[in-house]
Amino acid sequence: MRALDRRSWIFLGLLFIVVVAVPVANLALEPGSAGHLPSFAVSLFGKYLCYALLAVALDLVWGYCGILSLGHGAFFALGGYAMGMHLMREIGPRGVYGDPVLPDFMVFLNWDALPWFWYGFDMFWFALAMTMIVPGLLAFVFGWLAFRSRVTGVYLSIITQALTYALMLAFFRNEMGFGGNNGLTDFKDVLGFDLQSDATRAGLFVLSGLALAAGFILCRVIVTSKAGKVLVAVRDAESRTRFLGYRVESYKLFVFTVSAMLAGLAGALYTPQVGIINPSEFSPANSIEIVIMVALGGRGTLVGAALGAIVVGAANTLLTGWFPDFWLFVLGGLFVAVTLFMPRGILGVLDRRGPMRGGAPVGLRRKEA
Repeated sequence: MRALDRRSWIFLGLLFIVVVAVPVANLALEPGSAGHLPSFAVSLFGKYLCYALLAVALDLVWGYCGILSLGHGAFFALGGYAMGMHLMREIGPRGVYGDPVLPDFMVFLNWDALPWFWYGFDMFWFALAMTMIVPGLLAFVFGWLAFRSRVTGVYLSIITQALTYALMLAFFRNEMGFGGNNGLTDFKDVLGFDLQSDATRAGLFVLSGLALAAGFILCRVIVTSKAGKVLVAVRDAESRTRFLGYRVESYKLFVFTVSAMLAGLAGALYTPQVGIINPSEFSPANSIEIVIMVALGGRGTLVGAALGAIVVGAANTLLTGWFPDFWLFVLGGLFVAVTLFMPRGILGVLDRRGPMRGGAPVGLRRKEA
């Protein structure tokens, strides 16, 4: 594919090796033998791949279009809730209260009937579609209002953060019908496969890897197309791009919606692997952490975004286990260090051949002083 450069092929090749090696190490090797990977590690690595897809989605709008979204955690969480609603419907009479229709938390809260917005989530295809349609629709409506009003820069970032915070407060309320503070949990199976079995965990890991590869290729196709060159021009010189006759708002709206749909898909794969989805996923701190992932790996590279997500995710796991009270300080210090010493991220340090790839078209570059 012409959209894939050498770095992209290396990334996809390494991803393929990981997607094959992890299930083999878990399923083919006997427990206790050298090289065997425990099942909890498979789910943990699958979570990192979901974060990587989310970071790639954010890099598409931030790295290539200059839209710093502090609300992508909301799109991620909405996708997770859509899949969680299906998994709750799958439990049926096997729940604590044995109700064939109502989830346990609704029985506990004395709900009389299933809310209308839960209809259809007993069907997997419908739930899978909603994991992308709901975040995409929210992004489209939000973006249409914001971009038409020419809200940009820090103001747009603040509004996106306010959006995710408002959703977090709403989902905390029991009367919303999404499990309140506890969220959705105690999942049993998906499509008849036990979520606690090693084979199912390995299968979800493979699906996460395939989704990351597909999302990465889609983003590469977009950013290497003619539309991608316009996106970079918007990032570097929005006013000039508009004066040249391009409908800047339409390009922004398109890429923002696609990014939200990819974030929703990441959330859908995340939920069955961690076994829970609750309002804390809407926390603005989560969205900020995603931004740090992209900045650490290398904004405007896609590969760097995925790399940064895996590095930050692994650091989160280790440091919260060793020093649980210091993770936020480490995260903040990491962001400051990247801003001051590695403005182009890890890939910028490794690649010293030139400036960040994806620069503005020649006619739109600012003249050096």
